[in-house]
Amino acid sequence: MEQGAFSAAGPWVVEVGSLTWARGGAALRERVRAGVPGRTRRRRVPPLGRLLYSLLLIGGALGIWWLRERDGERSAVRAALARRLRRVFERLGPSYVKLGQIVSSGRGLFPDEVVDEFRLLRDRVPAAPFEAVRAIVEADLGRPLDAVFAAFEREPLASASIAQVHAATLASGEHVVVKVQRPAIDVAIWRDVAALSWVAPYLVGRIPVAALANPPAVVQLFAETVSEELDFRLEAQNMLDVAAVLPDLGLRPVIVPRPHPELVTRRVLVMERLDGHGYEDAAGMRAAGIDTGEVVRALLISFLEGAMIHGVFHGDLHGGNLAVAADGRVVLYDYGITGRMTPRERVAFLRMMLTAAAGDVRGHLEALRDLGALDADADLEALAAVLHLGNGARAPDPLKMSSEDLVAEMQGVLRTLLAQGARLPKHLMLYVKGMLFFDGAIAVLAPELNLFDEVAGIYAYFITTHGERIARDIGFDPRDHALDLGMLRDSLGLDPDADSFTHAELQERRDAIRERVEGSRGQIIDSLRDS
Repeated sequence: MEQGAFSAAGPWVVEVGSLTWARGGAALRERVRAGVPGRTRRRRVPPLGRLLYSLLLIGGALGIWWLRERDGERSAVRAALARRLRRVFERLGPSYVKLGQIVSSGRGLFPDEVVDEFRLLRDRVPAAPFEAVRAIVEADLGRPLDAVFAAFEREPLASASIAQVHAATLASGEHVVVKVQRPAIDVAIWRDVAALSWVAPYLVGRIPVAALANPPAVVQLFAETVSEELDFRLEAQNMLDVAAVLPDLGLRPVIVPRPHPELVTRRVLVMERLDGHGYEDAAGMRAAGIDTGEVVRALLISFLEGAMIHGVFHGDLHGGNLAVAADGRVVLYDYGITGRMTPRERVAFLRMMLTAAAGDVRGHLEALRDLGALDADADLEALAAVLHLGNGARAPDPLKMSSEDLVAEMQGVLRTLLAQGARLPKHLMLYVKGMLFFDGAIAVLAPELNLFDEVAGIYAYFITTHGERIARDIGFDPRDHALDLGMLRDSLGLDPDADSFTHAELQERRDAIRERVEGSRGQIIDSLRDS
């Protein structure tokens, strides 16, 4: 417990200085990162086989859907398309499975039919044969399976893109879970990275939305994160690092499983077994007397605190990586992707968050620029104007706009963003990915939460708990500035005096806007192409 946010009665004690697998961890992480540029360097000749295979499978799925299932009730049509794409992603392997997992965390942003189908990619990917699992465990641990484990379940508890997890009991009697890397997964991953690295530069400036995401940077981010995911010694170290910063929350609402002191290798990770309700099992939690609103609130604060105060946060939040214990604490699994910011990046991120809360438009845009989300010479005044920020400007309500005005507004914003070099650097991508998860989690666990009250409560927590450190870090004392919800109200198109807005109301607005956008799809596509 002195080491971090672990359970009170674990099967072993974690003593960081005595972990043999953790020795040289910083050097190992640096070597892994140093190898990424070579993996993502664009080849002179494209990997035609993989490209053609991917296009064939995806094109075939879309073609069959177009011929057989594109007509009918809208929900059924979406579900049919999502089902075909999900099956293709499973066949194409880990890179596409991870893309599907990101989509599955975006409830409220993506149609429910798509999210529900892609949820199956979180932990229900077809499992590797048990004999292959046995071979990997025995090779990495250097002993027969029976010499290490008294019992080892043949069927996995979960099976995802990189690895699968099996319940087991050690020969010494402790109940554990064993994470085992899929056979030859590194070969498949780097093959996809080579294909994506070849395609990504062609997307820059050609597809506006892709330009904002910076396709080569997306590939770089994927390669960097997956390179660490492929070495479970780094994941175990991530578990210790995240656990170390969580106790600042005082009540320890998040629990990290203990990695085993000895049984950790590049492809095998043995850890403490912790069970609980599925994170999206709102009915089960409420029946057990658990406050689901408090669950999502505690996890959100821990996520923000890790990023803003410590520069370390879990980078792959989704329902398959979380459980809720009987006492309401969140059990956080799977640390293969962990966001890490340099001290300079963390301070810029902290400024970005606090200036937004204080309504400081200029400071907010400057922080985004310093984070690498805008060009160094970006015209911040022009950007503020087109985004309707500051000087009493208010964003127009899309529900009150004609289709033509909606298209014109989107086109103007997009052109200005591109002109100012807008993009999502890797640490912001992981943060946005995490916030997509929270958006979906609130929709399921606490749709009636007043979002304004939640933002106010989180702001109060940070100024009370970390006000002195924040003032020292960024030269801005949040204790001297009241929370300003103006930017939030403006971004939602709400009246300046609105004091209540629930996630359910937010979803109603999104659904209505989606209907308008779909009705103007042709115009919007043309406008994006023109941009």
